[in-house]
Parts: sequence; structure tokens; C-alpha cells
Amino acid sequence: MNRLSRREMMLASMLLFASSSARADAARRIVSVGGAITEILYKLGAEAEIVGVDSTSQFPAGALQAKANVGYLRTLGAEGILSLNPSLVLASESAGPPDAVRLIEQAGIPVIRITDEPSPAGIVRRIRDISTAVAAQERGAALVAEVEQGFSRLAQERLQIKSGTRALFVLSIQNGRPLVGGRGTTADAMLALSGATNVASALDGWKPLSDEDLIAAAPEAIVMINHGPGGAATDPFTLPAFAATPAAAKRKLVVMDTLYLLGFGPRTSAAAYDLMLALHPDLPGEVKKAPQP
Repeated sequence: MNRLSRREMMLASMLLFASSSARADAARRIVSVGGAITEILYKLGAEAEIVGVDSTSQFPAGALQAKANVGYLRTLGAEGILSLNPSLVLASESAGPPDAVRLIEQAGIPVIRITDEPSPAGIVRRIRDISTAVAAQERGAALVAEVEQGFSRLAQERLQIKSGTRALFVLSIQNGRPLVGGRGTTADAMLALSGATNVASALDGWKPLSDEDLIAAAPEAIVMINHGPGGAATDPFTLPAFAATPAAAKRKLVVMDTLYLLGFGPRTSAAAYDLMLALHPDLPGEVKKAPQP
């Protein structure tokens, strides 16, 4: 018989506490804080139990319309969440502020923090922790197998890349200065999964990049999200520093959906596959678009 891990036992204990705290005849009432968490809950068939989501829960498309919006995951208000009478809060590790989360816990509502680790292993751990929390282990195991199969295929196709494209991930451009993804960011992890070389890997985290450093980095491709902190993505090649890069000469700009690209949820292997094809158009013809999990 398989033994439960310490983390799984902790999650199970918290779930039992949540059940005993609620009325015996009450259904589980979940507040989901984090786009990947909401996406996983829907994949597990637990959408009917969700009463509130945060503003990053952009997939499935109807989640924000069907559920109460509790605000942005880093600027939550305890009162709004508590007003939904939740029996369980599943929250990304980056959710906050800490005082709001503390108030929710002090109100007797179990809060389970879900890892933000941007890696295939992190996604698997997210699925397993969430499926344990909502007693959907069988569906969770099936989803893990599906996700692992997607990453296995991605790794095999990535071997066909002869030379990784030198890419720069631009989160936003404000006052002419780009905010780029350095080492340890979701952007850095996604570029690696797609077989690209991150020209900002000498930086730690999200950092602004000067015109001089941008030109010196000489990216061959620019990767952006369709809606970053500064609003909708704009054409970076209209700026002089970007215009001086090899990426501008090739007009190599890849813009993708924010949650799809950076969410590190069940669709991540497909997102990395799409990015790989966009950055490396010389891949063999038999490499086709990734199936959507």
C-alpha cells in the first residue's frame, strides 16, 4: 500500500478540519487565488465548488464571469473573501498581502498555499496538492499523467533544435524602459523549456534594462505577453534601442496569452511547444502544433 507523504497528510488534515468546521450538509466552498489553481480545479471537475476566484483566473474564459472576483492575488482583501463564506482557500504562494491571509486564517478558514515553482515538477506538485485538497486524487493522477506525457514529448522535440535562439522576454515597457525576465523568473523557465537562450540570464528576477545593455544583449527574438503590468503589448521595435537589435532586423516578435505562457498550469507544455515553434521555424516539418491538454 502506498504511504502518504507528509505534505499529503497535512493537506488531508486541513481538509478534514474544513469539513468539520462547516455545517454537515454544506457543500465545499472554495476560493481559488491564482490562475493556475483555478485552471487545475476546472480540469479536476471541481468548478461547481468554487465560489470566488482572483483576477488572474483568466482560463477557462468564463471563470471570472461565473464566480465572484476577489481581486488581484497580491492585493487581496480579507473582507471580500470572508463574505463568500468559504470553507477552503487555495492560494498561490505569491498571494497576499500577508496580513489579509492571516486574517482569513484567524477567522478559522483553512488556507492551503500552493507552490509557484515554475517547472514541470512544480506543476505536478500543484496538481497533486490541489487534487488531495478537493478529494479528487483519481482525476489528479490522470491529469498528472497527461501533463508528464506533454513534457516528455516537448523534451524529445526540443532535441531537434540545432541552435537555440537568443531571446529576450519583455514583461512590459514603461517610459521607454523594458522590464525583462532574468534568472529565476517564469519567463526564464519558459524560454528554457522552448529551447531558447535567455539573453537576460545574468539578471536576477524581473529587472529594467538600459538601452546600452539591451543593444549589447543582441536578442534575436523578443517575447512578450498580450497584456502585461503596463497594459496591452506594444510594438517594441518602434523604440531606438530595440530597433538596433537583430530581432528588429528579422522582425522577430512573439506575443502570447499571459496565463497560457506564464501561468505554469496544465497547458504549459503546449505553450512551450508553441513558443518553440515560433522561435525556431527551421524545425523539421514533422514537428506539429502541440495538442491542447
